[in-house]
Amino acid sequence: MDYHQLPLPDGIKDVTTASFLVFTEGPAVGHDGTLYYSDIPNNRILAMNADGDTTVWRNKSNRTNGQTFDREGRLLHCEGAEFGHELGGRRITRTTLNTGDYEILTERYDGQRYNSPNDICVDGKGRIYFTDPCYDDRSIMEMDCDAVYRIDTTGQVTRILTQPEIQRPNGIAVTQDSQHLYLVDSCPVSGGNRKIWHFDLDEDGNPSNQTVVWDFAPGRGGDGMRLDTEGNLYIAAGINSARGSHEATTVPPGIYIILPSGEMHGRIPIPEDTITNLAFGGKDGKTIYVTAGKSIFTTRVNFPGQVSFPEWS
Repeated sequence: MDYHQLPLPDGIKDVTTASFLVFTEGPAVGHDGTLYYSDIPNNRILAMNADGDTTVWRNKSNRTNGQTFDREGRLLHCEGAEFGHELGGRRITRTTLNTGDYEILTERYDGQRYNSPNDICVDGKGRIYFTDPCYDDRSIMEMDCDAVYRIDTTGQVTRILTQPEIQRPNGIAVTQDSQHLYLVDSCPVSGGNRKIWHFDLDEDGNPSNQTVVWDFAPGRGGDGMRLDTEGNLYIAAGINSARGSHEATTVPPGIYIILPSGEMHGRIPIPEDTITNLAFGGKDGKTIYVTAGKSIFTTRVNFPGQVSFPEWS
């Protein structure tokens, strides 16, 4: 497939620039329309209100990467280890916005520190799922694997996926009926996975029936990923300039939309490297915000996003 020739899906307009920064990641939109996002190298979290005004929301983010909101409207953070692990929290934390309360949900598994928590999502039952790869200095790893974990509402943490079923887990998304889990497996070595996986979830949130939704190899595969209310996947993927011999430039940067049937529906072009993630927002949930390199881009889509908190009013 020539990804460069994919059409802009019907009803979607070209993106416009919403903000400029250094290396943006972790977008999450609250119910009041505020966009929270990570600036990992500067070790901070910023907030942009519905009018486009941006402020520093947290000066010391402990290298926060992925973020999302839970069903109670609390902001969850993947405190990672990229761009300087000595400042990284390597844990999952949560902030209650109206009180400022900040708490650690988990920072070790079987007594070992996490590698570098990357992305996070919440299912319709309030269970939290997060990925824990290590993309930078792997000598810091206390564990012998890259993995996916689930935090139950009781606080119990379970490792639910690891090698050899997956290689390097990154973006993650779960349907709000709590029946389907999608995972980006992006391993930056020659011949490494560039796949989007689908898993069925049982009543307890355990994955099974692993299948490939899409394979971006040999180009740069997915990073962050979200779902809309129709079950369509929106995947931030691609690159203009290869970062090494392990990846080709066959996948240009953009938001790739894949239908529940597994059919590639189209691409929303993003004119900047390195595209990392996206989040749904706006009054009706049909605005997407895309983090890419030093910028945040925005455009409108056809369906609202699936979110863990009450639906868009």
